[in-house]
Amino acid sequence: MPPANSPARTATVAPPRRRAPPAPRAARTPSSRDVPPSALGVRPDPPGGDIRDAVRASRLITAIKTPYLPDGRIDLASYDAHVAAQIAAGVDGVVVGGTTGEGQLMSWDEHVMLIAHTVNVFGSSLVVVGNTGSNSTREALHATEQGFAVGMHCALTINPYYGRTSAAGAERHLEACLDVGPAIVYNVPGRTGQDLGAASSLRLAQHPNFVGMKECAGNGRIAELSAAGVTCWSGNDDEFHAGMWHGSGGAGVISVTSNLVPGLFRRLCDGRDDALAHDLLPMTGWLFHEPNPIPVNTAMAMCGLSSGVFRAPYVPCTAAERARGAELLRPWVEGGHVPGADAVRAMRDDEFTVLNVW
Repeated sequence: MPPANSPARTATVAPPRRRAPPAPRAARTPSSRDVPPSALGVRPDPPGGDIRDAVRASRLITAIKTPYLPDGRIDLASYDAHVAAQIAAGVDGVVVGGTTGEGQLMSWDEHVMLIAHTVNVFGSSLVVVGNTGSNSTREALHATEQGFAVGMHCALTINPYYGRTSAAGAERHLEACLDVGPAIVYNVPGRTGQDLGAASSLRLAQHPNFVGMKECAGNGRIAELSAAGVTCWSGNDDEFHAGMWHGSGGAGVISVTSNLVPGLFRRLCDGRDDALAHDLLPMTGWLFHEPNPIPVNTAMAMCGLSSGVFRAPYVPCTAAERARGAELLRPWVEGGHVPGADAVRAMRDDEFTVLNVW
C-alpha cells in the first residue's frame, strides 16, 4: 500500500496490438480433382479413369425407389434386392434419394447413409449418383460434401425450388455445388417453377465438374444443348427413346419406369425400337397419372417388390386406378419383364399403410 499523502499511481495499460491483415486468399479455381480421395475407392470404371467420363457414358440410370419397413424405416434388404435386379438387367447407374426415391422425405442422416450403403455394396458395378440438391445453397453444399465424403461418384443438383431466385442466383447456386465435385444439373420446371433455360445451361457447362443435364424441358431443348456438346439425359420416360433415336441427340434417360422394366428400357437405350417404345406408353402414362412417386410406389407394392408402406404425404393410388394399373402391368409381368415379380394384383385398401410419423 502506498504511504499516506503520496501521489496515487495510475495503472499503465498497454495499447491493444493490431493484427496484420491476413494475406488475400487466391480465388479458388475448380480443378479436375474436386472429388475427395475416399470417393474414388469403390467405382465402376478402371483405375486411373475419370469418373466424369464413366457417368457420361451411362445411358440408362434408374431413379431408384426406396422401400420401407412396416415402421417406416428404410428396408435395406428389399432395396439391395431391387438394385441387384437393376444391375442384372443392365442398368448403368442409379440416382439415390431423388424424387422417386423420396429424398425429400428423408432426414439427411438417412439420405447420406443410403448413398454410402449403395456405394459400398454396389459401387463397383454401377454409377452411384446422389441427389444432394436443396433450395438452400448452404444445405446443398453441406449435403454434397457429405455425399462425396462417403463415396458417391456424382451429385444430382437442382436450381432452388419454391423460394425461387433469379436466373443469376440459380447459376450461382449451381456453380457452388459444381465446385464440390462432378454433378448432373437437373432442370425440371414442373417441380421448381423455373426453367433454367439453354443459356444458363450452356454457361454452367463450362465448369470442369459439369457432367451433363437431366433435362425435362423436352426433346427440343435436348437437341439444342446436345448440338452444343452437352450430355443430356431425358427426365421424361415417354420421350427419351425419340430423343435418342429420332435426331435430338439425347444421351439416354434417368428413369422412373425402369424400376419396373429395366431390361426393356435397356433395349430402348441400345437401339431404335419404335414398336416397343409405343407398346410401353400406356404403362408409362399410368405411372405419371398422379405425381411421381405415387404410382411407382403403388405398382411396386402390387408386384410384390416392396411393402405397401407409404410415408405421408404420399398415399396409394385409388382402387380404380390400381385395377387399371394392374391390367396395364400384367402382360409385362407375365412376360417376365418385371424382375422379381411373379404376378400383379390391385391389392385392397387395408393392405396399404400410410405413416405420418416414422
